[in-house]
Amino acid sequence: MNQNREKIISSVKRLVIKVGSTVVTSAEEGGPDVFASLATEVKRLRSTGIEVVIVSSGSVATGMKRLGITERISSIPKRQAVAALGQVGLMALYVEAFSDKNEQVAQVLLTHDDFADRKRFLNARNTIESLIELGLVPIINENDTVAVDEMKLGDNDELSALTTSLVEADLLIILTDRDGLYDSNPAVNPTAQKLDVVENVDALELDSLTGPVSAFGTGGMRTKTEAAHKAAHYGVATVIANGFEQGIVERILSGDKVGTFFLPRTDRLTSRKHWIAFSARPTGRLFIDDGATRALLDGKKSLLPTGIKSVDGNFDSGEVVHCIDKDGKEIARGVTNYSSVEIGEIKGVKSSAIESVLGYKIYDEVIHRDNLVIL
Repeated sequence: MNQNREKIISSVKRLVIKVGSTVVTSAEEGGPDVFASLATEVKRLRSTGIEVVIVSSGSVATGMKRLGITERISSIPKRQAVAALGQVGLMALYVEAFSDKNEQVAQVLLTHDDFADRKRFLNARNTIESLIELGLVPIINENDTVAVDEMKLGDNDELSALTTSLVEADLLIILTDRDGLYDSNPAVNPTAQKLDVVENVDALELDSLTGPVSAFGTGGMRTKTEAAHKAAHYGVATVIANGFEQGIVERILSGDKVGTFFLPRTDRLTSRKHWIAFSARPTGRLFIDDGATRALLDGKKSLLPTGIKSVDGNFDSGEVVHCIDKDGKEIARGVTNYSSVEIGEIKGVKSSAIESVLGYKIYDEVIHRDNLVIL
């Protein structure tokens, strides 16, 4: 077994388990009772001192099953209505399975806004910490009943990666209907080989590795790999594995070579910078010149007003914005110290001239290096 993998697995104290829609709905189709299996594993893990947070897909899929809908729903209002039914049924299945093991679960519904707003992000973290302290198992799902396009996380794979940062977990396990990630698309290449370990998720060519999306899911292998990418930049490993295998979570934590293991990056982002890079939703763009680009990329400097050529969007100070180079490429994003109106006034001027232009000066930097992430 890879030594890095062994060391990472042995140090896990808090774990996020993401359960996919196909796995969740199998029980209602007469397949394996994944709820009972998961409850058994979680109870055993908790008895060893490992804290577990579950991110569950399946509210829409469960609702579709119960209504006899077999085709993907494109209408947002209808999808929200089906999710409202499905959430009740889904949580009932979790409650029943965990109650049989004398464990209690608590539902937490989140939207992108809960991650994008720093205050709500921290409030969500505190709530989940309190649930864990009370001895409960948090079951997290996207709030599909109210989420619309601008609020949606996109899929629960992304939700699991953001949750890993939110709760400061040590490992992310994504349970799906596949054995892991393959070196090419197994749907079109029967000789495709499973990857046991991915050392550098940034180097993967995702377009050649993706597989199909089921009628009940929203992601596929691409979004799972992207979730591993986000977790890796937070310094957390990810395992993508088959959720239908008995005892799969315990096998992973015992060091069995199952699924695909994504190693974390050694240059991990801090919690705040990970939030800036992956959780926050940028509200504007700053177009910068070559000097500012070099200062950010090579000099590891802050962004000063003198390097800003133009500003796009309507935003206040404290919001996250894109930094765009002369070729139109986003090279960084960060929390701005000034509003779009103020930046429009001070763009291109030296920091020493900010006060003469605005009549006041809050900071020398438009974006301080500590609040800036290079992409």
